[in-house]
Amino acid sequence: MNIIGKVRNKLISPIFQFLADSRAVGIVLIACTIVSLILANSSFATSYISFFTAFFDPSTGHHYEWNGLHLPNSWLLWINDGFMVLFFFLVGMEIKRELTTGELASIRKSLLPVLAAVGGMVAPALIFSLFNGGTPYGHGWGIPMATDIAFSLGILSLLGRRVPISLKIFLTALAIIDDLGAILTIAIFYTDELHMMYLYIGGGIFALLLLLNYLKVQRLIFYFIPGVILWYCIFNSGIHATIAGVLLAFTIPLSKINALEHNLHDPVNFLIMPAFALANTAIAFPADLLQAFSHSVSFGVIAGLVLGKPLGIFLICFIAVKLKLASLPSQTNWTQLWGIGMIAGVGFTMSIFIATLAFSEIEIQVISVMSVILASVIAGVAGFIFLRTLGKAPE
Repeated sequence: MNIIGKVRNKLISPIFQFLADSRAVGIVLIACTIVSLILANSSFATSYISFFTAFFDPSTGHHYEWNGLHLPNSWLLWINDGFMVLFFFLVGMEIKRELTTGELASIRKSLLPVLAAVGGMVAPALIFSLFNGGTPYGHGWGIPMATDIAFSLGILSLLGRRVPISLKIFLTALAIIDDLGAILTIAIFYTDELHMMYLYIGGGIFALLLLLNYLKVQRLIFYFIPGVILWYCIFNSGIHATIAGVLLAFTIPLSKINALEHNLHDPVNFLIMPAFALANTAIAFPADLLQAFSHSVSFGVIAGLVLGKPLGIFLICFIAVKLKLASLPSQTNWTQLWGIGMIAGVGFTMSIFIATLAFSEIEIQVISVMSVILASVIAGVAGFIFLRTLGKAPE
């Protein structure tokens, strides 16, 4: 073997092996989060944070007008409302495939993640209300409801083959249904104004995409062009734009999904998701951290995500299985399901987003955001350790 071949084997091959490892996604996400938090609380904090938040003129609100088009006005919004649509598109295709031909194809198996998502939203909201009901902060009940798909799956990927694929699909389905529930919650309870014209146009575009699928149109260009218009309408409607990715994914012909997933896997997991992690954890810690975590809002958020999520998910699944309404994912057990419930307590982006909508006071927003970060760290680490030590698949 020549020198170039040896160099390639020693340097290039390990990189590709790393990228091919499912745990690489989780490692990259966690590394980006740590780097981002360090930079956001260093001497570079002002420049680093403003890079994500001040791309265009902030006086324009959340939209920037370009040639009559209303677009995101910062890198943060472009990442969360633009690029992350591809992540939701990728996840949506996986869910469609599994609902059609895979683990979720039967009613009993597909029903379980739906019920789990409901339990995982209701229980944290109730726990938050126990701490804050009847106070000026009660409106924040939606903060601990959401599961962050990117981070929760990233943490689960670190466990590699210790977790069966059926359980990963279960968490994926649970998380996306959970996020759709959070999006509906935002639309109904935390949206000041809905622009119905954009919703009507978006609904018409979605109906057109469904018709194309029904007519068995195979050329993807006929889906992607309307899909971009669908994203624009959803973004300007007041509803979180990432739902456009899920809606588009459900209209893609099943025969095209495998190739699309293969082509999007690396760009989404190693470009978009790291950018997402960097942008959404660019948060400066308050001067007094202890004070931030001694507020009733922080108690509600932390207890809701760390305790409410696993309790709600486990209890509703246990009842559904015992009543024979649904069945556990194949090759899984109740111990693993509890561990998945713990990891589902990773809230991050959607929870932080709801926190900024629920409270207008900057001080309460900071308390909420810091509580989401702490709760997500606790839930992620505890869930990882729990599944690694106790969550072995049944023989």
